[in-house]
Amino acid sequence: MFQSLINLFFPRVCCGCNSFLLTDEMILCTVCRHEIPLTNFHNNPKNEAISKFYGRVPIEFAAALFHFQKKGIVQEMIHKLKYKGHEEIGKMIGLWYAEELKNVAQIKQIDFIIPVPLHPRKLKQRGYNQVTTFGKSLSESLDIPYNDSVLVRKVYSKTQTKKSLLKRSELNTEVFDVVFDETMNGKHFLLIDDIITTGATLEVCSRALLKIPDAKVSIVCMAMTQ
Repeated sequence: MFQSLINLFFPRVCCGCNSFLLTDEMILCTVCRHEIPLTNFHNNPKNEAISKFYGRVPIEFAAALFHFQKKGIVQEMIHKLKYKGHEEIGKMIGLWYAEELKNVAQIKQIDFIIPVPLHPRKLKQRGYNQVTTFGKSLSESLDIPYNDSVLVRKVYSKTQTKKSLLKRSELNTEVFDVVFDETMNGKHFLLIDDIITTGATLEVCSRALLKIPDAKVSIVCMAMTQ
């Protein structure tokens, strides 16, 4: 009864299409769940995500859950997650993807989940890292430790979304660095982010993590642009 009153005055809407959610629907409506474009990259070791990094940086495995299309459901979801404070979207995506990844052999070898970090100034402005709830949901569901202190961002830069593809690909290798001790040697890190576009940010982050002796890096993101 009380929940019904709350829904009456503060109706819950779908994060994909903004339609009103039914009582048994959470975050996404049933229509959007069926229409959202899934990649199924995790079932193909030679998928488009891993191909993005061939010849650039040695990556063990790479995948993304959704295809990202302009003005599509995924863009609407990630925009709300990234700029509107809807961190519950990241949690939902993490739980969703964990179910798909739990039987992937490469994921079973992961030692730590590492988020692409925000610069402290950007983190203060936004109030949260948009991949935190995504990463922690993966961590809890896959029973892999989440560590947001190994990879650090040293240089502040404006949002990537307003940069051209050329500018994104020119990301300086000194933007990111690692803080570690010998206990991190030989570990396999799962680097996570929201969207794979040119792969420049993920490449630079991977290079930083590979400074750790005998480290391996895999990549999982919420979405990838087509």
